[in-house]
Amino acid sequence: MNRNLTISLNPGFLIWQVIFPLIYIFVAGFAYAPLIQQVPFGVKDLDYPAFLASGMIGFNIMNSTLVSGIIIWNDRRHGMFEQIMSGPFTRSHYILSNICTIGIVGLVSASLIALVGYPVFFESVEMSYFTIPLIIFGAVVGSVLFGSLASIISTRLRSSEGFNVIINTVFLFFAFVSTAFYPVEGVPEPLRSAFFLNPLTYLVDIIRAGIFGNVTEFVIFEMVILAFLASVFFIIASKLLTKLDF
Repeated sequence: MNRNLTISLNPGFLIWQVIFPLIYIFVAGFAYAPLIQQVPFGVKDLDYPAFLASGMIGFNIMNSTLVSGIIIWNDRRHGMFEQIMSGPFTRSHYILSNICTIGIVGLVSASLIALVGYPVFFESVEMSYFTIPLIIFGAVVGSVLFGSLASIISTRLRSSEGFNVIINTVFLFFAFVSTAFYPVEGVPEPLRSAFFLNPLTYLVDIIRAGIFGNVTEFVIFEMVILAFLASVFFIIASKLLTKLDF
């Protein structure tokens, strides 16, 4: 895990984790604000920069977990796995270290974007006992889900071109067919249905519910679905990594 965190939390990665969302929040957010003046969320209306800034927390959690798949793929390519296994480690240690890594990276990413985006959405924030637990829940469970998915993809592909094309295509679909950048209201079918087949939609809704104080029965349902999907993907990823011939 120390090795994984050293690779993942380097200064370049952390700077990119801040600069990339900053471009979205302060450029796209305010550029589109005259066109999208109010976005309905629960019982309140949010201005677009606040809506986007809160969505970028979930987006960045997903984006940061790509590191899990990249680590596994590079270990397979460069023979690092065999070197790790020559020490006092097992495949279970390897799997758990990756899960702990993506959980920590997800929390760090969520914290950075929450701090960066706070000046944008602070006027609409409704802090409660549920705010921090919901953000932590979203960061950890979302990291496990998307990190496990990245791990699954990395175990099935051997070429760098195939890995990069598939992982970027899948995560690009998740990013733009979700409520991270725009609300689902008014979206035509079947695109509207696709939003609710996307786990990033649930992750973003949960984080927004915590920030803006809109915890409803549907949000609780989304938490259950997200936890269930994370468990399923984690089990699949663990089984594939256990059986994988490096």
